[in-house]
Amino acid sequence: MTLSLFRSINAPTLHLSASLRSSTRTPLVSAGATLAGGVSLFRMSSSSPCFASLSVSASSSASDDDNHLPIIRKKEVVSTDKAPPAVGPYSQAIKANGFVFVSGVLGLIPETGEFISDDVEDQTYQVLKNMGEILKAGGASYCAVVKTTIMLADLADFKKVNEIYGKYFPHAPPARSTYQVAALPLNAKIEIDCIAVL
Repeated sequence: MTLSLFRSINAPTLHLSASLRSSTRTPLVSAGATLAGGVSLFRMSSSSPCFASLSVSASSSASDDDNHLPIIRKKEVVSTDKAPPAVGPYSQAIKANGFVFVSGVLGLIPETGEFISDDVEDQTYQVLKNMGEILKAGGASYCAVVKTTIMLADLADFKKVNEIYGKYFPHAPPARSTYQVAALPLNAKIEIDCIAVL
């Protein structure tokens, strides 16, 4: 595992002013241990402002598990039959580190795998209904959503989508990005993904 921290430093506080004035890129502080890893602090250049880079690294050989992810403490696939299955090699959602990451959702009817209609309003309602089912399966709800991304086949549909979207997020709506894209899977009119907190 490697952790890098960058912090503006005040040289007199650290009593490193003489070392910081050096025009060479030499370590100001260097320490290391076999188990704990190492620590190094460098000044980037003589013309740069007082800036230092602190790097800490540690290695672990305790795990033979190929899926070991030291940063993600727990990763769990979220799946429900009440929303359409993924149309590719991805999960409906993933729970990790207190969040639910919901993949892009289309306006498909879960039982048939067909679009509810060709109408963007109908598809928007179905997208949000499907998203709600996935959130529920992940232990979250609409009110826990902190970020959404809306992808539209035609940005002219923005107003229609906004009116429907607002019904699902009436209070403290999440942060959001909206884009017109060249094309969506299965020629959908709309796709929405989201991130929710647990």
